[in-house]
Amino acid sequence: MINLTINNISVSVPSGSTILDAAKLANISIPTMCFDERVELFGSCGVCVVEVIGVPKLLRACSTLASDGMVVNTESERARKTRTAALELLLSDHTGDCVAPCKLACPGQTDCQGYVKLVAEGKFDEALAVIKDVIPLPASIGRVCPHPCEEACRRRLVEEPISILALKQFVGDKMLANGICRSEPCSPESGKHVAVIGGGPGGLSAAHFLRLQGHAVTIFDAMPLMGGMLRYGIPEYRLPKAVLQQEIDEISRLGVEFVNNVKIGADVTLDELRAKFDAVIVAVGAWASVGLRCPGEELIGVVGGIDFLRTIDNGQLTMDNKRVAIVGGGNTAMDACRTAVRLGASEVYNIYRRTKNEMPAEEIEIIEAEEEGVIFKYLTNPTEIIGVDGNVSAVKLQLMELGEPDASGRRSPVAIDGAEETLEIDMLIVAIGQKLDAFGLESLEQTSWRTLAADENTFRTNIEGVFAIGDATNTGADIAISAIGEAKRAAAMVDKYLNGEELEFAPSYFVKDEKTAADFADRAKIARAKMPHRTAAERRNDFAEVNLGLSEEAAQAEAKRCLECGCADFSECKLIKYANEHDVAPEKFDGLKNRRAESDGIPGLHATPDKCVLCGLCVRICEEEVGAGILGFVGRGFGTGIRPAGDLQTCVDCGKCADACPTGALMRR
Repeated sequence: MINLTINNISVSVPSGSTILDAAKLANISIPTMCFDERVELFGSCGVCVVEVIGVPKLLRACSTLASDGMVVNTESERARKTRTAALELLLSDHTGDCVAPCKLACPGQTDCQGYVKLVAEGKFDEALAVIKDVIPLPASIGRVCPHPCEEACRRRLVEEPISILALKQFVGDKMLANGICRSEPCSPESGKHVAVIGGGPGGLSAAHFLRLQGHAVTIFDAMPLMGGMLRYGIPEYRLPKAVLQQEIDEISRLGVEFVNNVKIGADVTLDELRAKFDAVIVAVGAWASVGLRCPGEELIGVVGGIDFLRTIDNGQLTMDNKRVAIVGGGNTAMDACRTAVRLGASEVYNIYRRTKNEMPAEEIEIIEAEEEGVIFKYLTNPTEIIGVDGNVSAVKLQLMELGEPDASGRRSPVAIDGAEETLEIDMLIVAIGQKLDAFGLESLEQTSWRTLAADENTFRTNIEGVFAIGDATNTGADIAISAIGEAKRAAAMVDKYLNGEELEFAPSYFVKDEKTAADFADRAKIARAKMPHRTAAERRNDFAEVNLGLSEEAAQAEAKRCLECGCADFSECKLIKYANEHDVAPEKFDGLKNRRAESDGIPGLHATPDKCVLCGLCVRICEEEVGAGILGFVGRGFGTGIRPAGDLQTCVDCGKCADACPTGALMRR
């Protein structure tokens, strides 16, 4: 036996053992890319270097024999620096997408590619599990999300993006119809109790994830029912309340306690909650409408967009034969326009200071509003609200033209001198933005934007044990999936806090690729699935849901259009695992990269040569373990690659080469 010390741990190993063998016995991990016990030692990757006291050069752990009395340091500064450089060199010519662009574009980091693939395979319950890993309200979010994932979808380089949102709704609806919840079982009770202030998408999601972690959770909300903006800010024709309630009921069944009609600062204070609970998450949303700041705003008949929609949900308003104008170009403005139509308004105008092309609302919302009779007055801006006997009677509009782009990249509207218009109306709805009502939360530090200041990674506020997420924080109002994404990450931080752990955050490293239409020129063009919907003549007279949902056949056909951009081996990729452990910066070696075509030429395998790091494992496994010798190194220097070098007819389709590949360059089909 040989006795040595590794990282201050004494180890005894049989003679002939390597440093890597000794490290394994001591439960010390040394990164390796080209090592496999089934084949001869190769020592090509240089990732396993370690420092040995008394030896001037670094040694490769996989191929260096241990000697008696040897003192090894696997994590010395020199070893880590050299190992990091080796990883950076490997990454410098490793191209592809570790993570699909659709997932990267989703503020919640939903595995869109994952659940779309499962829908294509007819595995709907498994698809739901993937979605609910991030989104506890899939049927609801599948109706209302503006789907930034689709904006990033590579399928648009072929013809049109995948209908990712519609597929999310399809899965959510199918599971609700079948009575399948699919929430993971809760962890054992932790004995900790968390208060969540706000029962909107962020608060509900935070409660969901905290409950799964075994913590008791109570949500306090000022409204009569849970749901927040999903319930009180989105019309029934877009999101039926019965669907939302079913999903909220699932969260309740996990054991989350709901306490409604409780307003912070009036019925209970933040200090009282902090004293009673082990942690508090503030997820109050942005419920105050931003004003126009022009004369006449105090007149009766001037209301905020969110206030208007909330009033509608409470059934307190009809608009028979009224002339209504809505100011704003976002989805809330479109919701207000289309709601006014359904309430019987005789004329519904939308006032927007830019053109249709600059409108932030979803295109389909604008199109359907036009179909329902909304009159769009582009390039106009209110300058004065005129009243008679304290009531709105008209709005004076300044005519605009587009000037230079502003900070957001959109062209700024510029007033045309002397060009004005007066529009006679009975009601003006202002839907140009939302802001925080900080009543009861004055002790929390605010930003210069008058939102709650919360650390963007840990979600901590200035008060110990109080965290904040969603529309009320930092940059302000955003889409629901952003609040849900923050809720999942915040729940993880609160869990660490409750367990006495450090709240640390390190961004993950992954490889991204750029693609053009030329990369997909060989793909057949397949039309995007169209969402079935009610006609304008039908829908403008009631609040029944507009969209009717995809059929199972249509959903599967649509899902099969996915290009599967993200790496299927990402979760098992050694290169990315080690890269994240070593704070790599491969951009220092940026330069020419190999570009090789993907191939299905080897039986049962799909090859992505641009992911290959030339570790040689596939070649050696095929020759030494299988005895086929089909693969080999081809070319010299920078252009060297691994390709079939023998008779493919001798391939036994065992897949061992793919199983050994550390990067996903070879995968089973």
